[in-house]
Amino acid sequence: MKNLAGSVILIFSLFLLSFKPHSIDDVATAIRSGNVDQLSLYLDYRVDISLPDKTDSYSKIQAEMIIRDFFTLNVVRNFQVKQKGENAGLFYCIGVLQTHNGDYRTSLFMKQKGDRQYLQELRFQPVQ
Repeated sequence: MKNLAGSVILIFSLFLLSFKPHSIDDVATAIRSGNVDQLSLYLDYRVDISLPDKTDSYSKIQAEMIIRDFFTLNVVRNFQVKQKGENAGLFYCIGVLQTHNGDYRTSLFMKQKGDRQYLQELRFQPVQ
């Protein structure tokens, strides 16, 4: 009986650890690797995206397609975080996205919803 109780506790603990909260560091890691599938886990149901040639608010599915297209045209080499913090319940990160076509000043804005943070705004501005 003790083995069964121990097994249940172990399985429950591993289950809880698999639900780690979303964080801005996770989003930065996804961008650094150019992994849109990983990044899409953090997108809110609506995301404001600013690109050099267009700016709009997109559904989660549309945002994923827009970011995928951007990363396809601008193959990611690295993402260097320059500043991050929190202001009035909004978490932010500013960095430089290095691509094969040039560098982009990148800004991420996330908002806490329940126990998770969701990406609400993403900006890519060419570095002059």
